[in-house]
Amino acid sequence: MDFLRRKGKFVYVVALSLIVVLLLSGYVPGLENVSSWVTPPVVLFLGLAFALCCGQPCPTFNKRASKLLLQYSVVGLGFGMNLQASLASGKEGMLFTVISVVATMVIGMFIGTRVFRINRDTAYLISSGTAICGGSAIAAVGPVMKSRDSDMSVSLATIFILNAIALFAFPLLGRCMGLDEQQFGTWAAIAIHDTSSVVGAGVAYGEEALRVAVTIKLTRALWIIPLALVTSFIYRNNGKKVSVPYFILWFIVAMLVNTYLLDTVPQVGEFVSGLARKGLVVTMFFIGASLSRDVLKAVGIKPLLMAALLWAVISVGSLVYILYCV
Repeated sequence: MDFLRRKGKFVYVVALSLIVVLLLSGYVPGLENVSSWVTPPVVLFLGLAFALCCGQPCPTFNKRASKLLLQYSVVGLGFGMNLQASLASGKEGMLFTVISVVATMVIGMFIGTRVFRINRDTAYLISSGTAICGGSAIAAVGPVMKSRDSDMSVSLATIFILNAIALFAFPLLGRCMGLDEQQFGTWAAIAIHDTSSVVGAGVAYGEEALRVAVTIKLTRALWIIPLALVTSFIYRNNGKKVSVPYFILWFIVAMLVNTYLLDTVPQVGEFVSGLARKGLVVTMFFIGASLSRDVLKAVGIKPLLMAALLWAVISVGSLVYILYCV
């Protein structure tokens, strides 16, 4: 293990290169099945194993690469989706989004400040990440409320740990409960925090699940803007810049292009969306490699318990709604 830590950057480059080569081998005639085992959960596990054994030899690159590759890959997925079909698939989930966002914020603040007695800012950040889209929401509202770096770090690490668990657990739970792809996609989009883990879980479950999950999750992510504005009012920090997730708009543009311009040449959209899926798999390695021992130590037990309890409430509540009310 000491050898791995000393040679961390070398091992990092080798592992990342191997994953990319195996994924691209699917485009080589006769090697299509070689990349079949390189799935999001497997690659996430490899990233986690690397981080725990080697630490974070390239933290800046890892963080930036995961963010950019996720955004580009999500936009690429749009080239494999039909606008009308996607909107029809996610209609019920979109209506439920409004209720769930508000409920998550209220319940989260109660659990955080009254049950676990953690500070208000950390509770607010974790609730925001759970309500909308994980780290992106935390990164957007944190500067608006002038939160401390320690509160931001703890909140991001807490959400990240739960995301890693969700990527493994949700497809398994969905199959155990016999959820169809429409139901699972809606559930994943509402109950899983980050877009990357939502997409990873959708990919693992099926085509329809992925389409529904992405449509609902990106619609949900647009709530970053009103949440940041409300946060500015609550914390009286008017004038602070709101981080707008522009890649969501490009995702919509990609769907429009695929629906109205590429309908006669579907092979183009299929190729781009297929490449985007492979990009998302690589993103899983970056995400896993970000979960070092230092990150785990920084979280603390109370914020993690608060986030886990809130996550359980939202997961169960949304599942009950999907099974019995949709």
